[in-house]
Amino acid sequence: MHVLTESLPGRVASLARQRPREPAVISLDSAGVRVWDWRRLWRESGRIAALLAAAGVRRGEAVAYQTANRAEFVAITVGVLRAGAVCCPLMPIFRERGLCYMLSRARARVLFVMDRYHARDPVEEVSAIESRVPALASVFVIAVDGSDGGGRALARNGCARHMWLEAALRDVEGESAEDAGAAAAHGEPDALAQLLFTSGTTGEPKGVLHRASVLTLAARLQADHLGLGATDRIFVPSPLAHQTGFLYGMWLALALGVPQILQESWEPRLALAALDRWRGTFVQAATPFLADLVEAVEESEAPSGGLRLFVATGTTVPRALAARARRVLHADVCGAFGSTEGCLATLGSPADPPAKACGTDGRALAGIEVRTCDEAGRTLPPGAEGELQIRSPTMFQGYLDRPDWTAQAYTEDGWYRTGDLAVIDADGYLRLTGRVKDVVNRGGEKIPVVEIEQLLHEHEAVREVAIVGMPDARLGERACAFVVMRQPRTDQERGVCDTVRPLDLAAVQAFLDQRRVAKQYWPERVEVVDELPKTPSGKIRKHLLRERAGELSAGAGHDRR
Repeated sequence: MHVLTESLPGRVASLARQRPREPAVISLDSAGVRVWDWRRLWRESGRIAALLAAAGVRRGEAVAYQTANRAEFVAITVGVLRAGAVCCPLMPIFRERGLCYMLSRARARVLFVMDRYHARDPVEEVSAIESRVPALASVFVIAVDGSDGGGRALARNGCARHMWLEAALRDVEGESAEDAGAAAAHGEPDALAQLLFTSGTTGEPKGVLHRASVLTLAARLQADHLGLGATDRIFVPSPLAHQTGFLYGMWLALALGVPQILQESWEPRLALAALDRWRGTFVQAATPFLADLVEAVEESEAPSGGLRLFVATGTTVPRALAARARRVLHADVCGAFGSTEGCLATLGSPADPPAKACGTDGRALAGIEVRTCDEAGRTLPPGAEGELQIRSPTMFQGYLDRPDWTAQAYTEDGWYRTGDLAVIDADGYLRLTGRVKDVVNRGGEKIPVVEIEQLLHEHEAVREVAIVGMPDARLGERACAFVVMRQPRTDQERGVCDTVRPLDLAAVQAFLDQRRVAKQYWPERVEVVDELPKTPSGKIRKHLLRERAGELSAGAGHDRR
């Protein structure tokens, strides 16, 4: 791999010269199957860079884009880097509430969106919030059918300039897309490259800043550890706007100079067919993707092509699933631990003993140190459970506009506090055992519990609410909300409460839907209780609620999304 001495755009430029006709991006999306070679990717990224220059984007400025796994995402990423700007990908699941917050925090003046995402209209959603995002000046809309928009009208209810992306690109083509961003193409690999927002598990999303050199180093450490190379093909079902898809899918493939196979919407049978047709060899994704893929093979008795390695992240891989996957997929399965802030810290290997490969999250990557500490900050011996802390050259630059949060994330001696509980055995293998922070991890997507609880507290019938993780065989956890109803004190209040009782799952989800909260964050079980268990000081004993949720999980009725 070309590391540190060459920027990512420089890498793509070299490949466009050396192997112009070889496939770079295979995009399975609403427009069909599209194969872009390296020359096409370089050309499209140059057009994006020219468009950003015309829009007045400055070096170091964040450019936001909310798009699914499509070829355009890759072109925008490389184009933003060619322009010397900072990539700010936003998860497609975010609706008006999350989008408004993140665009405002990023101070983004340019946004790329799709004209359709499932049953939603992202353009209308952006229009609804533009008055609250005064910096936003240009919205470029991608036609998901692969067209140029066909002259269809776009919503113009706000202050931003809405344009079909293809039409906007044609407007700047006379400015030589090949020259746009040329200075940055081989420029500064150590420049800020990524602004990625976390899920807001401590109350509000944090903007994590990364340098390009750090992302490339993180990709190299993984490639070296697993022996990935020029003959691999990277399959990317994980959202590209998530660090797993962005770094260990797209960025890894570009740095290796190998094809990446993108799947816009997760569908296990389609994934199986894509892996077979395009000979995908490597996948990194959350555990539910692995479970679905195994089931698809078992149901269809179809081969998984040349897949040889699956790195499961987000939640610990159940041992039974890992063993089943090895047998059914004929591929090695490895666990891993990482974070948006620090990238991968530990990773399994095909060479690990089976018990370690299936029962742990691997060992520290080269140059990375891990330790567990007690509440007093003392380093614990092997086998003792404590807070997992990391010291690594792949750590983030800091939290956007919050140096206080950045400082709090580290110990006095420079170790990053993960907030996770873990055990490290005598051989250095890590096993996560729990979390210090109050988090529900739904298939690798961390639900911002504090934010959802605060929103539900606004419901007129809710007196108290606590959300905990309920065990789930497929996703690891689903959110279960324990609610104490507010007792009416007057006839008027009694009338209000009577109109909304009983407060069931449908009512809670409808309430959050009205507040434009991403569906993945909605509770999937609601239990009305007389009171919440508390400590003498008034703190909710969530561990008792988690035990109760575990008892409920066997017969849980989930609203699967």
